[in-house]
Formats: sequence, C-alpha cells, structure tokens
Amino acid sequence: MLFISRPPEQAMNYETIYAFMLATAALAVSPGPDNIYVLTQSMVNGKKYGLATVGGLMAGCLVHTTLLAFGVSALIKASDTLFFGIKLFGALYLFYLAYQIFRTKGEVQLQKDNAPCRSLRQLFKQGFIMNVLNPKVTIFFLAFFPGFLYSDSLSTVIQFYVLGLLFIIVSTVIFSAIALLSGTISGYLAQNKQTGIVLKWLQVTVFLGIAIYLLISDK
Repeated sequence: MLFISRPPEQAMNYETIYAFMLATAALAVSPGPDNIYVLTQSMVNGKKYGLATVGGLMAGCLVHTTLLAFGVSALIKASDTLFFGIKLFGALYLFYLAYQIFRTKGEVQLQKDNAPCRSLRQLFKQGFIMNVLNPKVTIFFLAFFPGFLYSDSLSTVIQFYVLGLLFIIVSTVIFSAIALLSGTISGYLAQNKQTGIVLKWLQVTVFLGIAIYLLISDK
C-alpha cells in the first residue's frame, strides 16, 4: 500500500482574523480624515466621485501593506526582541492616538463649501497620493498589523498581505457606503450632534483595546 505524504496543515487562528476585521470596521466607521474626505467629495461632486476617492485611498493602502510585509517580516525573522519592540511601539502609539481623540470635542466637521470639484481620475489620483505620502498611515499599519498575525507556520509576508487585503475590503465596503449614503449621513450628522460624541468614544475604545491586545498577545 502506498502512502502519499501531505503537506502539514496551516494552523490559522480565525478568531484573530475576525477580531482584526471587527477592529478595522470600527475604525472605518469612526470619523477620520479619510472617511470625512470621502463624505465631503460625495456631497460636493456626487456619489461616483466619492467612490473614485475611495478607490485611490485603498490603492494607497496596498502600497503600505507591501512595505509593511517585506520590512517587518525581515525584522521578525531576524530577532524576537525586535518584533517585541515593534509591538511595544505599536501599543504606545495607539495609546497616544486614543489620548489625542479623547482630548477632542467629538464634533464632526464637514467643510462642504471648501471642497473643489475634480474629475474622477483626479480624485482617484489625489486619494492615492494622499494615502501613500501620509507617514501616519505607515506608522498606523506598523502599529496595527503585527499583533494580528494569525498563523505559526504560514509566511509572515503572506499573512501581512492577507491582513492588508482584509483591511482594504472592509474599509472599501464601509467607505463606499459612506459615499453612496452621503446625503443621508450628512443630514443625520447635522441633526444629531451627539453622534460625534458616540463615535469619538468608539474610536477611543477601539484604540485602547487594540493597544492592550498587542501588549498581551504572543508572537
């Protein structure tokens, strides 16, 4: 009887993946420069222009994912101490972000009159450039992703790309919904001033939760 050897199964922690997607969704819903920009462009130029902006922003995220995947993966292979240092830095940075948001008033500012009209191509390009050249996105990816590596056997490069694609997919769905529902959302925000406070504390909670998770999680 012949026995055919099979490659070992890739042990994956799906709970970690689900937690990552949930945290991504909460961050995408919370008011920030990107989703406010999408909302503003959709209100001024129309829904398809908002979707073009979303496309540019998410294309930029793919660049950051690539830099993260190859850069941090090399550090992980080089030293456990370096990887712990990355996670510690990430946790401290997320604590800092939570503190910065805590200090704000929680008001959602929509500067509709100041948003210039642009073509679909221009908005895609601007969204892409805004994202790629924003060092805060690089730092945030470095702080956010390493704690959600979900497999002991799968390549870290592949894992970072999977997390990056999940981040892009979840964010695209939510940002696109913001663009398509821009009129309804802006009207609701104008009538319900307390919504900004709720979203503020949601963001603070998510950042603190991710920071604590990074500190207690294993490699």
